Amino acid sequence: MNREPDFLAHLRAELSGGRMWIDRAIVLCYAIAAGLLVVGFTLISDWVFGHFQRLYGRWPWAILLTTPLITAGIVWLTRRYFPGAGGSGIPQVKAALHQDLPHEKRFFFASLRLTLAKIGLGAAGFAAGLSIGREGPSVQVAAGVMQHARRWLSPGSTIDGRALLVAGGAAGIAAAFNAPLAGVVFAIEELTGRLETRSSGLIITAIVLAGLVAVSVFGNVSYFGVIHVPRLGWDLLGPGLLVALASGAAGGLFARLMTASLTGASGRFNTWRARYPVRFAAALGLCVAIIGLATGGITFGAGSEAVKQMLRGHDELTPLYTLLKFVATWLTAWSGVPGGIFAPSLSIGAGIGDAISAIANADLAPALIAMGMAAFLAAVTQAPLTAIIIVMEMVDGHSMVLSLMAAAMLASLVSRMISRPLYDTLAEYMVWRARDETGYAPPAAAEREGAASVSP
Repeated sequence: MNREPDFLAHLRAELSGGRMWIDRAIVLCYAIAAGLLVVGFTLISDWVFGHFQRLYGRWPWAILLTTPLITAGIVWLTRRYFPGAGGSGIPQVKAALHQDLPHEKRFFFASLRLTLAKIGLGAAGFAAGLSIGREGPSVQVAAGVMQHARRWLSPGSTIDGRALLVAGGAAGIAAAFNAPLAGVVFAIEELTGRLETRSSGLIITAIVLAGLVAVSVFGNVSYFGVIHVPRLGWDLLGPGLLVALASGAAGGLFARLMTASLTGASGRFNTWRARYPVRFAAALGLCVAIIGLATGGITFGAGSEAVKQMLRGHDELTPLYTLLKFVATWLTAWSGVPGGIFAPSLSIGAGIGDAISAIANADLAPALIAMGMAAFLAAVTQAPLTAIIIVMEMVDGHSMVLSLMAAAMLASLVSRMISRPLYDTLAEYMVWRARDETGYAPPAAAEREGAASVSP
């Protein structure tokens, strides 16, 4: 027969474990530090991108020189000194969590050294005006901080490196988007598939602390403000279905292009990329600069401001501009610079929703834009629950939960018919490279020999 828990006995057991409480305090301090670094990365990126916009405003043609040069410099530094820092950051954390990766090689994908490199190189990408986001890199930034906590824990601690990586990655999403619930869902859906009972409290606490740090700096506000939509009825069904299908097809195509480009698929351009990576990056940087000039600067950066303008009823991305944002984001990722695709994906999805709203009821535009954001992000990542929660928290769209859910689920289903899961595929490729002794060199050797980038 089950007995009621003895409160005093459990209390004495908890208080007797002094070292256990020290371990918990260490982890909580690192969670706060992770939140601070993500916030710092955000502030630095915004400041740097502000300087880029001023340069573009005064001497627009100068970016035809600065963007390729900075892009080439970023790729050179990444490949020579910071293997593992290139790309989004989410595949790296998934690779570090992969069961086939030797334990001693986790530091190739998550470490304090890579955290600092990711912040600096990621901010440099904004200085170049590349089409990148900071949310994906924030996952690797926070995971590297939390991973570092393991060296200070007691040898018998039940807090293992895997739990710290998951806690850090989820905390990075929570702090970057100012969306703590999204961090929890991201940890379950994208990083682990489930939360173990013994580590769930640690992960949620880390997310809460990182989120509190972000809230204390940016305030308890939605990323894109509050979305105002009319009462939704059957008139949303047709346009909403079109948004979901278009976003699913576009997101699946984007994921397929990314997979082919970043896993070294056969082809002339990937051969050139492998042989002359710095020159290839400079060429793609020039293409991104030309696209930015052609669009009046709209495709530079994450695209968050364009989304805010669309939600306010001021069109910023025509269908052609949305397509060019798609291309600029793909080329930026292909160059190998550290940078995420979350925010640009939201911008592209918003553009798809806005384009379809032009042929539908104008009052439905905010709803269709939000559905496009959730649908395209779900199609690219094939993580529909995370996409739903992120968009819902970013636009304070609780009244649209069912609409966002339907759009994201349908778009993810369409995407699965076109492409393999992007982050899983990239993570498996990285693990395969890591297990090949010729594919990696320790950081010290990389500094001496200029080892090739360990990330696609």
